[in-house]
Amino acid sequence: MAIKDWSEDRRPRERLLHHGADALSSAELLAIFLRVGVAGKSAVELAQDLLIHFDGSVVRLGSATMDELCGVKGMGTAKAAQLKASFELARRALGEQMKERDAFNSPQAVRDWLKLRLGGLTHEVFMVLLLDAQNRLLQAVELFRGTLTQTSVYPREVVKLALAHNAAALILAHNHPSGLAEPSRADEFLTQSLKQALALIDVRVLDHVIVGSGATCSFAERGIL
Repeated sequence: MAIKDWSEDRRPRERLLHHGADALSSAELLAIFLRVGVAGKSAVELAQDLLIHFDGSVVRLGSATMDELCGVKGMGTAKAAQLKASFELARRALGEQMKERDAFNSPQAVRDWLKLRLGGLTHEVFMVLLLDAQNRLLQAVELFRGTLTQTSVYPREVVKLALAHNAAALILAHNHPSGLAEPSRADEFLTQSLKQALALIDVRVLDHVIVGSGATCSFAERGIL
């Protein structure tokens, strides 16, 4: 049955208008973006198929490529483009918050942005968030891809990046495609190496955030920075 044939109290758009976006499930919110379903399926059912395809993870859905989205039956390029645009707007909104606020005092905004940016990726990415003297975001740079080891992340490249942007502080971040947000001994060793190298140019490392499947780990909060 098409959504237009549902009772008004069940339609996602009407529920949002009457009760607010927080009252809707992820599938209902996605259905509003999709607008219409396909033959035999409503937009809500198509949205449910999308979530199932990406293991129920909105984070993984947000990181999916156009090809991955279009691989779901009923998803064409137009629907996939709408979803990509919506997630990119969310990333930019959170990025603007970090540029306007003290990132060190807004750890949740930092983690939310990193989950949108790095969560769900199938490859490992190492990022550097460059901050000014007020801890506001200057630039977020994806510096390395691949297995994160001492030999693949060069301290001199991070130092050069900090100097190029006249950064006063950094937040380091990388993802674990395995889904576990627990730091390894190699992660801890790398963090200390970078912290020592950056101290030579008077740049502070405020945190190192690991992004897993819907979860994050903060070195600063763990007391291991």
